Amino acid sequence: MEITWNQFVISDNKELLDLEVIKGFLSRSYWANKRPEERTLRSIENSVCYGVYEGPKQVGYARVITDHATMYYLCDVFIDEDYRGMGIGKKLVESLTTSDEYKDLMGLLGTMDAHELYKQYDFEPATERFMRRRPDYIRSLESN
Repeated sequence: MEITWNQFVISDNKELLDLEVIKGFLSRSYWANKRPEERTLRSIENSVCYGVYEGPKQVGYARVITDHATMYYLCDVFIDEDYRGMGIGKKLVESLTTSDEYKDLMGLLGTMDAHELYKQYDFEPATERFMRRRPDYIRSLESN
């Protein structure tokens, strides 16, 4: 997948990923700051990864774990602090949740501080920390 939005590109091309940017941000995050670097690198190798780029500079990231048939787990989502408030995170989540790859799969994620962001994309609280998004085809059946 590659989407151009304003001056940004969202891509799942792992060759574009800036591993230093990813490791640096995750080391400062509340959810991955104790994760060993080797484990972060292995998680990237074994997941579908999306980078957000302004030219060659990586300014955002999201990682998806999926079986490509029934569900996906959205994790390690971040936007560089200098680029927040520009709608980049919203565009990233929107792009993933409406893509042909994920729209008809059950979506799961964990967050302690971004519930309102994810609610905009049909994620519902499952517990205090975890949220889920029912597949589009199920939600459309229920609305009929």
